[in-house]
Amino acid sequence: MRQTYMANESNIERKWFVVDAEGQTFGRLSSEVASILRGKYKPTFTPHVDTGDYVIIINADKIEFTGKKASDKVYYTHSGYTGGIKSITAGELREKNPVRLMEKAIQGMLPKNPLGRKQAKKLFVYAGSEHPHAAQNPENYELRG
Repeated sequence: MRQTYMANESNIERKWFVVDAEGQTFGRLSSEVASILRGKYKPTFTPHVDTGDYVIIINADKIEFTGKKASDKVYYTHSGYTGGIKSITAGELREKNPVRLMEKAIQGMLPKNPLGRKQAKKLFVYAGSEHPHAAQNPENYELRG
């Protein structure tokens, strides 16, 4: 009888990928990057182990929204004090801080537990086309679809 494969830290092989966000659709890019961070595309995927790869997103300021998301999609934050709610639309956040926009979307697609926080640390987002990770020899990643 064959035993079910379980990945652990000693037999995980990690890669570095560069994803160019220029001209890409916001939600489709976010969901695919979240899948890479979790390692779901690998045959060795194990739900309770961080089997994912590192992802570098460049040109985050050139991401595209479909429909009216730039004006209708709203992000809320709350200070914890009475009346301390703040809101910002996706279009305004893209202008102000495109890195935070991408990080927030992708983190929302990861598990809400210590494993998800560990996976989120493997994401690096940059507004421009330059990144300081050349030493890791990242591969270009072509998005599906």
